Amino acid sequence: GDAIVILDQTALPFRTETISLRTLSDAAHAIRSMQVRGAPLIGATAAHGVALALVSSGAEDANLTHALEVLGSTRPTAVNLHWALARMARVLHPLSSDARAQAAWAEAEAIRADDAASCDAIGRHGLALIAAIATRRPGPVRVMTHCNAGWLATCGAGTALAPIYAAQAAGIAVEVFVSETRPRNQGLLTAWELRAAGVPHTLIADNAAGLLLMRAQVDMVIT
Repeated sequence: GDAIVILDQTALPFRTETISLRTLSDAAHAIRSMQVRGAPLIGATAAHGVALALVSSGAEDANLTHALEVLGSTRPTAVNLHWALARMARVLHPLSSDARAQAAWAEAEAIRADDAASCDAIGRHGLALIAAIATRRPGPVRVMTHCNAGWLATCGAGTALAPIYAAQAAGIAVEVFVSETRPRNQGLLTAWELRAAGVPHTLIADNAAGLLLMRAQVDMVIT
């Protein structure tokens, strides 16, 4: 009720460190500095940042407006950020200041839970696609990913990686080609996560993606 704990992604893949966010400034810095990365996670962090602001500074109209503006300026192109802030604004603006802090925590938690449920759904639907490929030939299903789209980037099992984890749990052999090593090492985060989960993978330079596709060494791409 007075803090959230994040995994500092700027330290990965070399160190695993957590940070407690307790204020609006903490949440804004975490988003701006990429301590939290991945569209769904950024949105959830922003929602909790609003809640932190109302708890620490008061829930009057001016403080709510200030929190929305500060968080909205952290990553101007982040779609989930602005979607989450708009959702928080719709819920909180009609309420009295006395009711806002508790409602803000509840709505932020709802956003987190919604994202986890979306990840589960992506995993279920993606598993069906992977399973269909697995029936066509022997050997692992070869999946290429792009960007960082696992549990590091979300509040659940991930987006693009959720079907891969679901396939692993179902006993389907999967091999992952991990691309997008630039501009901010997104692929290194995916590789770190897959290694921790015991999923076979190869980190590739982006220019290798076209060659692998041309040689038919990739069965599907999930981005």
